[in-house]
Amino acid sequence: MKQHGYQSAPQGLRLSILAMSMASLWIPALAQTGDTSAGAETPPAVVVTGTRVSNRSVLDTASPVDVVSADLINNNGVTEVSQALSAALPALNFPRPGLTDGTDTVRPVTLRGLAPDQALVLVNSKRRHASALVNVNGTVGRGSASADLNTIPAGIIQTVEVLRDGAAAQYGSDAIAGVINFRLRENRSGGEVGVSTGARISEYDYNTGAVPAGLALDVPNKRKRTDGQTTTVSGWKGFTLGEDGFLTVAAEYKKQSHTERSAYDVRQQYPLINGKFDPREQTIKRYNTWGGEPELTQSTIFANAGIALSGEAKLYGSASYQKRDSSAAGFFRRPLQDENIVSVYPDGYLPVIAPTVDDFSATGGLAWSAQGWDFDASLGFGRNKMAFTVENSLNRSLGATSKTEFDAGGFAYDQLTLNFSAVKPVSVAILPAPLNVAVGAEARRENYELWAGEPDSYRYGGVTLADGRPSAAGSQVFPGYTPANAIDSGRHSIGAFLDLETKLTSELLTSLAVRAERYSDFGSNVTGKLATRYDFTPAFGLRGSLQNGFRAPSPQQQFYTSTAMTFIDGAAFNIATFRPDDPVAVALGAKPLEAEKSVNLALGAVARIGPVSLTLDAYRIKIRDRIVLSENLTQANVRQFLSANGYSGVGGSRFFINGVNSTTTGIDVVANWPLRSAAGLIDLTLAGNFNTTEVTRVPVTAQLEALSPAPSLFGRANVLGIEEGQPKNKISASARWKLAQWGATFNATRYGKVLSAGSTQASDFWLTPKTVVNLEARYTLAGGATLALGADNLFDVYSDPVPASLNTTAAVPYANRAPFGRSGRFVYARASYKF
Repeated sequence: MKQHGYQSAPQGLRLSILAMSMASLWIPALAQTGDTSAGAETPPAVVVTGTRVSNRSVLDTASPVDVVSADLINNNGVTEVSQALSAALPALNFPRPGLTDGTDTVRPVTLRGLAPDQALVLVNSKRRHASALVNVNGTVGRGSASADLNTIPAGIIQTVEVLRDGAAAQYGSDAIAGVINFRLRENRSGGEVGVSTGARISEYDYNTGAVPAGLALDVPNKRKRTDGQTTTVSGWKGFTLGEDGFLTVAAEYKKQSHTERSAYDVRQQYPLINGKFDPREQTIKRYNTWGGEPELTQSTIFANAGIALSGEAKLYGSASYQKRDSSAAGFFRRPLQDENIVSVYPDGYLPVIAPTVDDFSATGGLAWSAQGWDFDASLGFGRNKMAFTVENSLNRSLGATSKTEFDAGGFAYDQLTLNFSAVKPVSVAILPAPLNVAVGAEARRENYELWAGEPDSYRYGGVTLADGRPSAAGSQVFPGYTPANAIDSGRHSIGAFLDLETKLTSELLTSLAVRAERYSDFGSNVTGKLATRYDFTPAFGLRGSLQNGFRAPSPQQQFYTSTAMTFIDGAAFNIATFRPDDPVAVALGAKPLEAEKSVNLALGAVARIGPVSLTLDAYRIKIRDRIVLSENLTQANVRQFLSANGYSGVGGSRFFINGVNSTTTGIDVVANWPLRSAAGLIDLTLAGNFNTTEVTRVPVTAQLEALSPAPSLFGRANVLGIEEGQPKNKISASARWKLAQWGATFNATRYGKVLSAGSTQASDFWLTPKTVVNLEARYTLAGGATLALGADNLFDVYSDPVPASLNTTAAVPYANRAPFGRSGRFVYARASYKF
């Protein structure tokens, strides 16, 4: 843990905050001299996120809100929604790890350097369900379960509003870092169809280990690849419902080949023959692991509808379904390894994890007005299911008769939400503007299910190795879930809120929100938020907020468990992830999970200088009792302690636990300048996020502290993963240009340094800052067709190669902490037609 606080923040961060303070002195005068004529500006977008006032613009809010348009998502030089948002918003990150089981398939986003589950995702201002997957590997977001943004096709999106401020008092659990709200199309006519196709055309360098003595290999240190071929067919269409209703339907099909970014494996592959290397050492494929993007086949449909009823009532709803078949590889099993059976795989094998994800959602509601109130009632359901198949594998303990494909089980999460809200502007004589009063209630039921795989995917078959030692049980790369892991359980919660917003003077906007909730598992919680904004002139204002927030422990964290059998000194032991209420976890000090608690403080400035807009927003987020996944406790004294307490046969254990406290301090800067000239329309944006996180407390238990030596419950690598595992700064410059039929989008993003931490300082690896450039050019033909050529990562930038000493298998030449993926340049062409 870093022993410093806000005063020891990086110099750039301190200077940025100082600059914001200075801006409050000189920008008002400058702004008053700028061109503020209507012809010089584009009207700012009206937002609904972070406020319940119906006509609040993006530059008039008390908290910072980014608005990302559909055009920017579709023309930003990237190929998926999460990646497009990451390119457009410096505060949002989308790392793309590999060799991480299910996380290769469902990759989370983060906001302001916090955990993925500390940002709330909404669709049409309604809570979106989370993925069933909980990230249990050593990647960004370890221990979290969050919504999968890539289940929302780009074609259905009208805008994305990102509230960069805590909002638990307004929206409930999870909104500690902020809120991501997808607003869907409401088209009654028109549509668009398109197809894009592209591939990774790349060359990468890597480090290799030492060649075994006597093995003559010609070892390269760079490689050219053309792979990751991806084709996407998409479209949307608007239909008329009744006299003024709408139905907008979007569909998308995506086919993606995997990328292969392994280093050259110099290890001995085959057993020696009469003391000499096998001749096949010269011919075996030594680029033997994928280590990049997974194979993917994905089909999505999403619909949004609304229709007016009698009076002022409106019926609305949305529904979606996505099926995603993915394949991601594990580590290569060499022919000589104990995990192989040479009669089954003479040249070794690359086991593949092939999840199938089914995601469904449906929301319906009624909005009406009466007695000056605007009422809204809705019911929403969402379910995410992930079933695992293991391919090209075997269960070593079953011998040569082992299957090579296994049903390994899976899990599902679903959420049922009932909402009611009422909003009314109330005239108050002493106030210069109406007092906007909003009240509401929410009831939510969540359920988590985990089911076992087929017996051969987890059982021990009894076949030993040649020397008599027991062999590994279960399907290689991903042992199946056992019947003891299976569960079907849930919880429910209810909550109510009050939200007030008004102008106390013509310059002073103030909002106050209070929310109380009760959960059936951990109890009650009350949150509040006070936000204010003072406009010194029409062109300059200061804004700030103070609030407390919370995040309820997710059912995935409450109920997930897994078991794998291993052998220690010839005795069978289970290595398991235990539920917090499991007797083994309780014996080690686990307790029922409680809610994470946060206190957010924010201060910002907003300025308009003619057509230029500038916002600077500093923040400090203190979180108490963050829920984390503990270390895997495999020490001998832990096994002895458990055995002495009646739990023999447990070789390793880990569990979810509260206890990490952290403080995140940062600043967001966004400047936008739309230009109009004979050279066309140019929209320039420069934005940056600068942040630092300090872990101030880690969990301990009396039971483990009493052992000698005391094992670490949350170790060095995990602490540094929170503090240094995401970029300290991320700066993006973008330009959008349009002239007649021509258009182009340019985006350059600089990612600050990132630490890939080890268990000791000697195994730490720093990833130096890198800049990634995306570029797309477009031409619109007469009749509505548009042709585009583009490149994501135009200059084929990779993070720093992992030292050979940390990549002994050659499978991971680039660290999973790389903030922009590990597959290099993607070049594509796209054709679309609007009608």
